[in-house]
Amino acid sequence: MNWFVDPRKMRMPAPNEVLPGRSEAMPVPERHAVLGSPLRPPYPVGSEIAEFGMGCFWGAERVFWRTPGVISTSVGYAGGSTPNPSYEEVCTGLTGHIEIVRVVFDPRRTSYEELLKLFWEEHDPTQGFRQGGDQGTQYRSAVLTRGEAQQREAEATRSMFQERLKAAGLGTITTEIRPAPDFYFAEAYHQQYLEKNPAGYCGLQGTGVSCPVGLFPKQ
Repeated sequence: MNWFVDPRKMRMPAPNEVLPGRSEAMPVPERHAVLGSPLRPPYPVGSEIAEFGMGCFWGAERVFWRTPGVISTSVGYAGGSTPNPSYEEVCTGLTGHIEIVRVVFDPRRTSYEELLKLFWEEHDPTQGFRQGGDQGTQYRSAVLTRGEAQQREAEATRSMFQERLKAAGLGTITTEIRPAPDFYFAEAYHQQYLEKNPAGYCGLQGTGVSCPVGLFPKQ
């Protein structure tokens, strides 16, 4: 638990505070350490991309690479202003970015809806700028959507899950749901971190509330 948190980390940075970043992308391995698939595009024909913020991205990535139908996963930063930030820069709170997991999946083997179920159940989406003991804007909950269909499904499942949370006596969802901005890959050592460091930190913890899927109409 962090007993002292820099106040700057608990608010979005003002435009004059944002770090400048850089034009060069972070180098990452060519292949996924577990699945053997590409980390960077191009991805297999017919695959789709989902992007989620669930707090520390180490444990969140592992949830998805273990999911049938997922082709590849990677971690990075999105939702802020600094291009190609480093982890240290993101941790200052002066980039505005979220720690994001990118999930490349085969829609013939799993659905975006099923991935949303994992997203809602595997973390606590009511905590604002923190996730458990991890505090700061980088740990906020987010669904970064690609296209109108993903946006509708994310919003519909949020409404459904909010009702379940309310019934359980829990709080209001603070999850951002918006079209995906630029995704910047995190440093190589963050990719599939818990595969390389099995005893590494994982702060992921859900609410114990289940999110039903398949119960709202498609449009």
